[in-house]
Amino acid sequence: MSCAGGPRAAAAAVAARSLYRRVLRLHRALPPALRALGDRYVQEEFRRHRAAGPAEAQRFLREWENYAALLQQQIHEDRQNPREKAVFGVQLTEEKLNDFRDEQIEQLKELMDEATKPHKQFSISKDSKYKS
Repeated sequence: MSCAGGPRAAAAAVAARSLYRRVLRLHRALPPALRALGDRYVQEEFRRHRAAGPAEAQRFLREWENYAALLQQQIHEDRQNPREKAVFGVQLTEEKLNDFRDEQIEQLKELMDEATKPHKQFSISKDSKYKS
């Protein structure tokens, strides 16, 4: 997705930056912990795919466009039904998982582990100035 490949690559880079910003704007509607996790993941993925070849870049952008459209729809539904608990994301099908490379499966596992671990509300150090 770099600009080294001429006008077509430059257009792809502009599209990638626009999509990147769109996804981060959509994340503003997520709960804080989910937003932080999502923002970090988006940043890492877009950075990781900067030097992707044309075919991989096209597939990458298509998947993120699908994600952005789904998230936008889910945010809209959440705003329409404020009394119901918001649900974001979708279950991955076995077919979709089979398309993933081993590296992607590992990233997905790390993301799941991070998303499901309990979040501490307070951090208390042992050498705190104020002791009870």
